[in-house]
Amino acid sequence: MIDRMKSVLDSDVFGRFITAVILVNAVTLGMETSDAVMARIGELVLLIDKLCLVIFILEIGAKLIVWRLRFFRNGWNVFDFLIVGIALAPAAQGFSVLRALRILRVLRVISVAPRLRRVVEGFITALPGMGSVFLLMAIIFYIGSVMATKLFGSSFPEWFGTLGLSAYSLFQIMTLESWSMGIVRPVMELYSYAWAFFVPFIMVTTFAVVNLLVGLIVNSMQDAHSEEEGERTDAYRDQVISRLEAIEARIARLQDETTEK
Repeated sequence: MIDRMKSVLDSDVFGRFITAVILVNAVTLGMETSDAVMARIGELVLLIDKLCLVIFILEIGAKLIVWRLRFFRNGWNVFDFLIVGIALAPAAQGFSVLRALRILRVLRVISVAPRLRRVVEGFITALPGMGSVFLLMAIIFYIGSVMATKLFGSSFPEWFGTLGLSAYSLFQIMTLESWSMGIVRPVMELYSYAWAFFVPFIMVTTFAVVNLLVGLIVNSMQDAHSEEEGERTDAYRDQVISRLEAIEARIARLQDETTEK
């Protein structure tokens, strides 16, 4: 019984079925935000949502029966367990926020789609390097915030009056959102030298540090892809070797039979 359940859980058909259920559930959760849809077919939408949740619970239960405590050794299994657990939280008082997080069930697509898993794993692999870049970014922002507060805080307190306001304004400038007409040009009307502060800040943060983050993620993705290709090559090589060994064994048996005759 356990072996049969395991073969079903590991099958591609079951994986595609769970993916389809996740996508259907994503649609129903989106429909719940529409008052017009809920007024017309609200009961059907809620019924489909409950059926999807039941399927997820049965899937998790089957995996726990098959793998028992080994289920929690896999990070993706723990991820699925937490996502489904959030959906079971009561929709009362402080738990209403958790109920709103039911849409996180859509993230289960990541755990059932190998390609998406590799993307996330590559991103996680890049986190140590990204931590160093974020630290560098924090140092640059701290220095810039102190300088901007001292230089422009008295004249523009709404943007640079405090360290926190300066950091937020510099973050807006880094994203290039209304940075010129919205902030820098008004500042330059009083401080004509302000460009000498803002332009280097943009060059360092937006075009250097941010691109460094992108480069780290891309390299991590490439490493993950190379590792996958290596594993695939090793598996194919092992398969070829096993077939050659089987052929050699068969030839040896035929030779023995011929010699005996």
